[in-house]
Amino acid sequence: MYKRSLFSFLFFICFLCSYSQTLNIATYNLRYDNPGDTGNLWKDRSVAVVGLIRFHDFDVFGTQEGLKNQLDDIANGLPEYTCYGKGRDDGGDKGEHSAVFYKKEKFALLKCGDFWLSETPDKPGKGWDAECCNRICSWVLLKDKATGKQFYFFNVHFDHQGKIAQVESGKLMLKKIREIAGKNNVVLTGDFNGDRSSDWYQRIASSDILKDTYKDVKYPYANNASFNAFGKTLDRDDVIDHIFISRNGKSSRWGILTDTYRGKFPSDHFPVEAFIRF
Repeated sequence: MYKRSLFSFLFFICFLCSYSQTLNIATYNLRYDNPGDTGNLWKDRSVAVVGLIRFHDFDVFGTQEGLKNQLDDIANGLPEYTCYGKGRDDGGDKGEHSAVFYKKEKFALLKCGDFWLSETPDKPGKGWDAECCNRICSWVLLKDKATGKQFYFFNVHFDHQGKIAQVESGKLMLKKIREIAGKNNVVLTGDFNGDRSSDWYQRIASSDILKDTYKDVKYPYANNASFNAFGKTLDRDDVIDHIFISRNGKSSRWGILTDTYRGKFPSDHFPVEAFIRF
């Protein structure tokens, strides 16, 4: 009788541990492969980016600005991951991506999709007063193979100039997340081109469905701004790269990863990492 009770107790503890499994999540603006970035070319940075991701061992992470060749370099260097995301210019491979990488041994892909930050989100195009670029959000529905739990992961890159586009993109993100994910658990990562004082950040962080993982953590590793301009803006503290989760979730760790290589920076943004559970 005692052995049976002990076994049941241990089984219950193991079940609780697996059910509330912690996930290592990150967002990382890669800086697009710009031939004009003298001294910081992608061909030189790519090894450092791959090494950083491998060392920090993210379970799922969103990237911004990555061109197809950059995503291929990461996938080839880290075969334990697979990724999803369409190019913002044509819904295929053209242009920058807001891709989602995930460990393929750990997660099963159940659904995926994309939408554009514009008045016509179902097709490529600029939105509102955005003058420079199309902006895209890619998303996946993942199933944790160990626990059977499912969650949606959205990854986005907001416009950097159009103020109306930034505000309206915040509204659109909440609308689309409600439509696509319903009441399911959600992670939203991205370069929002807005710090915690911006309208669009406030709209998302104070919504009834999402919260900023930063706010959960007693001692966040907030040692720098998330944008570094390849080392030119290291005296700032503003964060424009954010990780949001459903309000029933909890973050235990949050940090800006200021890794460098030989005094250089793998990107003009630092990745932001959070450990979460639902």
